[in-house]
Amino acid sequence: MKEKINQIISKYNSDRSRLMDILLDIHDEKGYVDKNDVNQLAKSLGISAAEVKETVSFYHFFSDKPRAKYNIYLNNSITACMRDRSSVKEAFEKACGTTFGHVTEDGMFGLYNTSCIGMNDQGPAAIINDIVFTNLTPYRVSKLIEGLKAGNELRSLIYESNGDGNNADPDMHAMVNNNIRKGSILLNKDYKKFDVIESELAKRSPEDVIQMIEDSDLRGRGGAGFPTGMKWRFGRRVEGDHRVIICNADEGEPGTFKDRVMLTEFPDLVFEGMVIAAFATGADIGLVYLRYEYKYMLKYLNRILSEMREKKFLGQNISGIKDFNFDIRIQLGAGAYVCGEESALIESLEGKRGEPRDKPPFPVEKGYLNYPTIVNNVETLASAVRIIKNGAAWYSQFGTKDSTGTKLLSISGDCKFPGIYEVDWGTSIREVIEMCGAEKVQAIQVGGPSGMLIGPRDFDNLSSSDLMKWYKPSGMMVAEKFFDRKLSYSDLPTGGSMIIFNMERDLLRDVVMNFMEFFIEESCGSCSTCRNLPYIMKMKLEKILNGHGVRKDIDDLLSWGKTIKASRCGLGQTAANPILSSIVNFRHIYEQHVQAMADYDNTFDIVKSVEAANKFVGRKTEFHSN
Repeated sequence: MKEKINQIISKYNSDRSRLMDILLDIHDEKGYVDKNDVNQLAKSLGISAAEVKETVSFYHFFSDKPRAKYNIYLNNSITACMRDRSSVKEAFEKACGTTFGHVTEDGMFGLYNTSCIGMNDQGPAAIINDIVFTNLTPYRVSKLIEGLKAGNELRSLIYESNGDGNNADPDMHAMVNNNIRKGSILLNKDYKKFDVIESELAKRSPEDVIQMIEDSDLRGRGGAGFPTGMKWRFGRRVEGDHRVIICNADEGEPGTFKDRVMLTEFPDLVFEGMVIAAFATGADIGLVYLRYEYKYMLKYLNRILSEMREKKFLGQNISGIKDFNFDIRIQLGAGAYVCGEESALIESLEGKRGEPRDKPPFPVEKGYLNYPTIVNNVETLASAVRIIKNGAAWYSQFGTKDSTGTKLLSISGDCKFPGIYEVDWGTSIREVIEMCGAEKVQAIQVGGPSGMLIGPRDFDNLSSSDLMKWYKPSGMMVAEKFFDRKLSYSDLPTGGSMIIFNMERDLLRDVVMNFMEFFIEESCGSCSTCRNLPYIMKMKLEKILNGHGVRKDIDDLLSWGKTIKASRCGLGQTAANPILSSIVNFRHIYEQHVQAMADYDNTFDIVKSVEAANKFVGRKTEFHSN
């Protein structure tokens, strides 16, 4: 194995910044990285063993211990739980003969929980040895494990035919479905692939391209909404030996899967957007950071890039434009939500832990390997192609004055038609509900767990009797005024995730608790606020749900939510949002659980409180009153 690892290191020219690729290759070869591997890597790459260890220990899909022949990662997102994940989990444990977090004694099966894998419209889903299995049921689980025990090849046990569209491509061969429900200017096959590179760029200057993007008012589609043209202009002005364009395809926000569909059906549009961005900014290095959960796409996407090189749309003097040299490399992640934040993503690209950087300097000044770096979302880059082809005025016809263009929505949860919808900015929440076939909607999570949980007063979907049922138990007045909230940067901005919950869902116990557990699991641990407060807030919520809460507990949660804003990155700053937004819009539910008029918990049971400790140490405690 030592010689094999030396070959892997040589493959990447002993480049320390390619540590992620080196570790991924070692995992493909032997399944884990042990102490000897760490020491060998440290010596060969000229770094400390601690630096190698910290990268190995940071990512979900890396391991320093032997794993199984078949490693099963079962998604635990809220939408999977809503579709009976618990029964699927029990079926895996029964069929494999072990519990989650463990490997069977014979080393055949390893069971692991994992966060959202981008399959919210077709869950419960699992990744087994890099193959995605969707729409799992206990029956399908039992047959799958039965087949593996019988010695069948894993891919032969796929229980549904290939998915739709390019999912059926031989280089993907995935049972994933796109579920495109509504298209517009992006989800549309009416354009000639690479037409802008071939016939438009040579006619324009980089300044012209940046000006068109600025005139279109295109803003980043990852959630923050920073003006794209402004970012490109800044990037072009900063001096550097190289400039870098990064496509952020690490959509780890639970409930989001639009980038998965764009990369499946329209990868050429995304890559063409990167070439346009490179032309505009003078970049010569292109990187796509692809989340590990989408590894099944890698061969297919690399084939598209190879075809672009053959057609001179990548490489030297692209499309005959002198000194326009630019190429794209795809970098796989290894499972870390925080890498969706641009500076953490850059750290990961450099082979490090995905911890956010202090700002300033911003990536556009000093990013990847300290070069000026422009990071854009998949959807943003695809939009740029349509703008350069059809013009800024054309693009501005879509959407609203302050939010131009269209938005891709990943809709899942309690609705008849989960999937991808491309809508104009300015579309109302009520329209979204009608489009996806949702009924008796209690709440919608807009923008994923880090976004906002909105209620009936924001879309007026419930009948008077439903509203009475919902509000009256708390003694609250039924809201007299309702709003028809709209998706826009001035009202409800979103990266695209929308999860719908009907009247039967327990918002606090099931939804908010699931989201808080996600943030606890996914914190990079760099900031004490994000490392500690989500856990403390979750414990306070548990206290309330268990009937021991008082009104001050709600106020404490709101106060702690302000403190967490001191976290370094935007992801840490929003880690309390599941609790904060649910208090703002569903405070009556919290108040139903707390003890009325009490200043302290008057239901404390000292005998019950030490019951677990007594059982653990094998003692019996008796309490006597004086």
